[in-house]
Amino acid sequence: MCGRSVTKGGVRIRSERGGGEFFGLDTERMGPGARVAVALSVLVPVVLSGVMLVAFVPDLWWIFTTYFWVAFPAVGMLGSGVAGLGAGRPARVSAEARERELLVALGGRGEISAAGAATETSMTVAEADGMLRELAEAGHLEVRVRDGGLFYALWNERARIGGAA
Repeated sequence: MCGRSVTKGGVRIRSERGGGEFFGLDTERMGPGARVAVALSVLVPVVLSGVMLVAFVPDLWWIFTTYFWVAFPAVGMLGSGVAGLGAGRPARVSAEARERELLVALGGRGEISAAGAATETSMTVAEADGMLRELAEAGHLEVRVRDGGLFYALWNERARIGGAA
């Protein structure tokens, strides 16, 4: 264990201090938004007091250089928080890009079901099923029924022309 415990009035108080703590906060367990908030709560007063010091007592400008050591951990925490803000979000794909992805998968297989489309694209089964139905209703895809399942395929040119070989 890397902490200490104190017994006070029959109640055991335990202090866990280890790596990754910043002013008593476990920064590794904090979310990116909380990291940014904590870092700014340290950096804003440090910067404001430094500016006030330089503005009102210009002869003591050199003291502002020591503020770096106070702000250094907060700058690192701000950087890791800002970097983590966009990391957890899934990338948004436009409807056109999803449709293109679906048609590429369909062209590679010849025919595809909604579940098959979901395995080969970034869409869920419900999204793939909805998009395949829309394309079929608009006349862009041929619907085939086999073994109780719906399969979608690109129109065969020979069948569209009238069976001419």
